[in-house]
Amino acid sequence: MSPFLRAVGLILLAILLFDLQGAIIKHLGDRYPVPLIASYRNFFGLIPSLALLFFSSQWKAGHRSLKIDKWPLTVLRGVAIAIAQYCFYLSITLLEFATATTLAFAGPLFITALSVPVLKAQVGWARWIAVLVGFVGIIMVMRPGGSTFQWFAVLPLIAALGYATSSVLVRLFNEETSTAKINIHTTLATLTCSLGLVFFTDSYRVIESTIDLAWLFAMGMAGGFAVFFMIVAYRLTQPGNLSPFEYFGIPFSFIIGWLFFDELPYGTLFPGVLFIISGGLIIVWRENKQRNREFRKQIG
Repeated sequence: MSPFLRAVGLILLAILLFDLQGAIIKHLGDRYPVPLIASYRNFFGLIPSLALLFFSSQWKAGHRSLKIDKWPLTVLRGVAIAIAQYCFYLSITLLEFATATTLAFAGPLFITALSVPVLKAQVGWARWIAVLVGFVGIIMVMRPGGSTFQWFAVLPLIAALGYATSSVLVRLFNEETSTAKINIHTTLATLTCSLGLVFFTDSYRVIESTIDLAWLFAMGMAGGFAVFFMIVAYRLTQPGNLSPFEYFGIPFSFIIGWLFFDELPYGTLFPGVLFIISGGLIIVWRENKQRNREFRKQIG
């Protein structure tokens, strides 16, 4: 099997695991506070993070040192992800599963917007149009000002902004810095932040049963291995080749919501979801085109 096909298989598996993680959060959300669920997610998610570190050739080449340059960036990424987790997990418990997941796909739009002030990137008119198209889709799904609008529909957008911030910040590390090392430091920072939320919001609860503990373990492993498989996939091919496959998370979440929660939000999602996907795919197309143009310049 070619590296590209392996990468596609891994990215689809990662997206499915992310959605299964979300389904477990929705299942547990009516019994346990969100900060506590996030803490268990990050604690058990350390296992795949450690596995990624152990198998990282880049880390081994660096004499297995855990020291990291620009460590404040990992702290900022941890804070951003902790906020994103809180908002997204809470939105899953309050909104229809597929609706919350779809709105969270605003991430690529935020990444494009944030890359200008943070990375000093040049964003052309086509990508700004893509951002506009995507946000039109978001407004169509949220229906602000309508009788069906609910304030917590904003939560997935805050989550998308948090995840986008972490994605932009990771590009500020030196290329020599091991991805696995960045991941383990960020996971520890995120865990610390989520534990802080548990303390300050008085969210600690005793786990009611062994079954619930097993669900929490499965949630953490699903999320942790989703990150693991995604990182491996993006190492096998160009990021632009895989980005479109991430949108399979929307039909996955729709099917999961239908099978496990008896949700069929056709009226809420359509046609706005088509605008959100279109905006993201335009951004992917422009990034690939720009990358190919730069490659041709390099080879003369």
